[in-house]
Amino acid sequence: MASYSTNEFKSGVKILLEGVPYSIVENEMVKPGKGQAFNRVKVRNLKNGKVTERTFKSGDTAEAADVVETEMQYLYTDGEFWTFMNPESFEQYTAGKEAMGDGAIWLKDGMNCTVMLWNGEPLNVTPPAHVELKVIETDPGLRGDTATGGAKPAKLETGATVRVPLFINEGEYIRVDTRTAEYIARAKAPA
Repeated sequence: MASYSTNEFKSGVKILLEGVPYSIVENEMVKPGKGQAFNRVKVRNLKNGKVTERTFKSGDTAEAADVVETEMQYLYTDGEFWTFMNPESFEQYTAGKEAMGDGAIWLKDGMNCTVMLWNGEPLNVTPPAHVELKVIETDPGLRGDTATGGAKPAKLETGATVRVPLFINEGEYIRVDTRTAEYIARAKAPA
């Protein structure tokens, strides 16, 4: 199995600690006046997202985590689990609430997402950065309401709620940034 030495530690490297996959967030090499040099490393648990700090003696090694990020198609949810399909092998994977995080509110059938797999188990699902969704519920838009720069809440077809300009009406499609939950622009209805 591959491993990383402390001199190979850098942000983004995936390692295995006590059988759990971690991603290195921050690495600091410390050379005290007396004693051996060491690395102070902040790592994020890929299963639960918690960040902890660990120290490694200079020259120590950590096993590489076999973590793969794959583009997959979202199929459906049963409310508790979300099912994704690898478009090349047609294998299906089921992700729980921990893996979905806040990204679940943006998913629509057939949408492509990035799924992080470890030993065939989805650890994290990242929706596309921008999605085009239909507005299903909002207050009616008023003619000439573009100059004030006001915003109103709008419920989208996936259940997400975002703030939109006053001129957006029900039935329109909008483009939303999933990372910030912000309205970007109007969008064309899918063909």
